[in-house]
Amino acid sequence: MHAFSHTGAEAPIEPLSASSWLHGWVFEPVSALGLFGVGVLYLYGVWRLQRRGTAWPAARTLSFALLGLGSGVVATQSPIAAYDTVLLSMHMLQHMILTMVMPVFLALGAPVTLALRTLPRKPRGWLLTVLHSRVARVVSFPAVAFVLFVTSPWTLYFTGWYDATLVSPYLHDAMHAHFVLVGCLFFWPLLGLDPVPGRLAYPFRLLVVFATLPFHAFLGVTIMSMTTPIAGDWYSSFDRTWGPTVMEDQNLAGALLWASGDIVGLMFFGVLFAQWVRQSSREAVREDRRLDRLEARARRAGAQR
Repeated sequence: MHAFSHTGAEAPIEPLSASSWLHGWVFEPVSALGLFGVGVLYLYGVWRLQRRGTAWPAARTLSFALLGLGSGVVATQSPIAAYDTVLLSMHMLQHMILTMVMPVFLALGAPVTLALRTLPRKPRGWLLTVLHSRVARVVSFPAVAFVLFVTSPWTLYFTGWYDATLVSPYLHDAMHAHFVLVGCLFFWPLLGLDPVPGRLAYPFRLLVVFATLPFHAFLGVTIMSMTTPIAGDWYSSFDRTWGPTVMEDQNLAGALLWASGDIVGLMFFGVLFAQWVRQSSREAVREDRRLDRLEARARRAGAQR
């Protein structure tokens, strides 16, 4: 049994089972083509660098293409996407992947650095103009990115916007793009691999990430404590006879938001701390070498007297 979905195709309302994760994949053309195009451009840039004899870390390619774009494929083409309009919990899992997982791995792939190294002069100039523009500086300013990151979910779920995305395929695709974009604006400067505006010193990066944790927890708890369902008319219209009730599913969605936000945030906190330690070690090595050079220069000067 199926029901009409937001895309104009049939949305599954048969029970979500283990076999669904093998056979329940879908093709969402806008997301699929976008992910494919970005992947081709990135791999073409890597190929151009290698053709020139310039090394590019394999870890960056794997992070961007396999983990970053791969997580986007899972979020938008797997059963998560097939059931994202049937179960709020599936939508919330998709939300977390697109906002907090995919942007981190994309940033670790350093695509801006790759583009600056491989683009012809004129497109490279356009990219530099965008990076140095006032708009880029404003939207990537830590306070602005932080506000966008923590307020977007509240605006989505407690206004009519979420209901609108369930009935409009265009708004649904735009919501996915918004999730990724907001995640990139927040995480990209914090990782600091690419020359993007908005980068902070490591102590402030750790503070910003730590400050986001209560907001996701509070939103998750708020959703769990609600007595009326989010988009209740929509979810009730499927008349499911399997799985959790609409309110039970909403409680699960809130729990996913709370738990995944804290887990990913703490993992990212650990990544930043490790980066800070490595940078401090490199700076200590450079300082030791500088002092060694000064000491050797002083010895030579003393020997010549």
